[in-house]
Amino acid sequence: MSEHKSGKTPGLSADEEQEVSHNQPPRAAVLHEIIRAQGDKELQRTIAALWWSALAAGLTMGLSLMAMGLFYARLPDGDSSQVIASLGYSAGFLAVILARQQLFTENTLTAVLPVMTKPTLNNAARLLRLWGVVLFGNLVGTVLVSYVMLHLPIFDSKTDVAFLEVGRKVMENEIGQMFAKGIISGWMIATMVWMIPSMENAKIWIILLITYLMALGDFTHIVVGSVEVSYLVWAGEVSWQQFWLHFAGPTLAGNIVGGSFIFALISHAQIRSDAGLPDETLNKGRERPLPGRRDPTDTP
Repeated sequence: MSEHKSGKTPGLSADEEQEVSHNQPPRAAVLHEIIRAQGDKELQRTIAALWWSALAAGLTMGLSLMAMGLFYARLPDGDSSQVIASLGYSAGFLAVILARQQLFTENTLTAVLPVMTKPTLNNAARLLRLWGVVLFGNLVGTVLVSYVMLHLPIFDSKTDVAFLEVGRKVMENEIGQMFAKGIISGWMIATMVWMIPSMENAKIWIILLITYLMALGDFTHIVVGSVEVSYLVWAGEVSWQQFWLHFAGPTLAGNIVGGSFIFALISHAQIRSDAGLPDETLNKGRERPLPGRRDPTDTP
């Protein structure tokens, strides 16, 4: 009778009920806590550790431009070539995220959640310190790698032209488009960060899917775009003033709005709303840790 009233399927054994429980997806609160804990750990890192990791990430992001240029140089002209060449855009993200290097747009979500959970001046100051160091390190790395790609005799002339075309396509956007497309890419990266903890075994496919869609949609990203546009600067087609005012400023603002003020705020509000649920509802999803992880709500 109690099973019928509760809506449960009757006749399940204890082992079968346990199997059902183990196959439930983790609650949003569990994902929130995993990302918040990761963000808190990042906020505690030293400036030197953040700097070198961010510099490495900026250099590694050159893989995205490199892969796209190599694809475009070897594909026939036409819109269909973008469908294939956009796969190259994912190369830098895969390398950076799997190598656990500091990427600015990831930190617009992970490092924001601890501040939203405990909004103190100290946490806000730590967030600004992390954002500043990581963004500066990423940009220095991207500028260096684009200089190397242009000036060292690495690629053939057809590939060099393809690199230029990728950057020109970014700069075709008006300032308003840079900002609006930056919002979308910031939101997409935040979505990716939120998805990964629940599907660690599919991390590569999640990164590939999200970043591939970003490339297909020509959405602007401050780090990858800095490689593409600074390549134009070194080639003499764009000035540094255009780099900062036309591309970097609007794109950075859009990435922050999409990743922090939209996705992080909504996600955090969802968890805060769960606080009013009954205890038995809140405890659902805490019965088991994620595969390969310890439940962050457990004490050591």
